[in-house]
Amino acid sequence: MHVISRRKLAEFSLMHPDAEVALDVWYRVAKSSVWRNLQEVRQVYPHADTVGKWTIFNIRGNRYRLIAEIRYQSRIVFIRHILTHSEYDKGGWKR
Repeated sequence: MHVISRRKLAEFSLMHPDAEVALDVWYRVAKSSVWRNLQEVRQVYPHADTVGKWTIFNIRGNRYRLIAEIRYQSRIVFIRHILTHSEYDKGGWKR
């Protein structure tokens, strides 16, 4: 998969250094994958879920949430948000 944009991962890691390793692992796994649907995503990330067009990944033991739009046919993953669990719960990311 082509992941856009790694810069968001780096920026979030600057604010939350404890997320850096987990985000790097997520990036490397996503980049080397060829997901065709949510079921294939869940083979690697069993707790991945969808909300509308977004796929939600739990990062670092559910401490953080990575919200992505996955376009399976074009093999592109757009990182839309990386949030703390409490930021995610507020729901502002849905707009």
